[in-house]
Amino acid sequence: MENQMKAVISHSAGTHSQKDRHFTTNRKKIIQRVRWNNFFRRLFSLSTVFAIGALVILLFQVWTDSVGWLNPGFLTRNLSIFPEKAGIYGAILGTVYLMLVVIPVTILLGVATAIYLEEYAQKGSIASFIRTNITNLASVPSVIFGLLGLAVFGRLLNLGSSILAGGLTLSLLVLPIVVVAAQEALRAVPGFLREGSYAMGASKWTTIWRVVLPVALPGILTGGILAVSRAIGETAPLVVLGIPTLIMRIPKSLSDDFTALPIQIYYWTLDTVLTKEYANLAAATIVVLLIVLFMMNSVAIVIRNKYQRRF
Repeated sequence: MENQMKAVISHSAGTHSQKDRHFTTNRKKIIQRVRWNNFFRRLFSLSTVFAIGALVILLFQVWTDSVGWLNPGFLTRNLSIFPEKAGIYGAILGTVYLMLVVIPVTILLGVATAIYLEEYAQKGSIASFIRTNITNLASVPSVIFGLLGLAVFGRLLNLGSSILAGGLTLSLLVLPIVVVAAQEALRAVPGFLREGSYAMGASKWTTIWRVVLPVALPGILTGGILAVSRAIGETAPLVVLGIPTLIMRIPKSLSDDFTALPIQIYYWTLDTVLTKEYANLAAATIVVLLIVLFMMNSVAIVIRNKYQRRF
């Protein structure tokens, strides 16, 4: 009996010592993880502060260079080889006409593709292959889309460097963004809404048109506006397409040659070496472009916050 008691006491002591060692080991791991967490938190905080500081300095420099050049006359005058007489009226019109092509083509094709992939396409290798490639296209460099637009729209369809060719090229560039955003918005629609519509006797298309799309519309519009914002600021595809950097006449139709705000910034930045005043013109144009992008992104945020429904 005494031996049994000693064995029990010994076993109990051994168990407690194992628990103590286990607790000590876990405590050391927790302390080490907390230290690493604090280290990376400080590192990422410093990186964020550095990025914001660099952005503030850059914006301040651009604004400083644009002072005295950004005025109503700069917005209403046409391009000129003389810096004091130059304006961006033609570039603004070219950008507006460009978006008149990009917006309907991108939204219609993007939403239609997303509806097909999410609502009609059967699950399988083909649908998965299409989804994977659409996602991968969103990360393809914009220069590649410029080469594609030059080969297909500029030369094969003989559109040259017209507004239509530039708009279709930029539409291909931002189309994957719209498709992915629309897919996510459609997936976020609760399933019981579809089931309730089917229970009332509605067809599949009626359910999509009357139930699914209205609920997913805020997400679709937000993705579309952000995609168009990217298209407005793209320069590389237009440069590859051969868009003129200096054109005096105002475009009047989609088949005319044109210039756009990013192209004008690119042209004036290159020629800063020859004429220093072009740096001020480029800075003023950058401010105009930033204001347009800020307004479009603000509209996207308002649409998302105001019309987003919760179920």
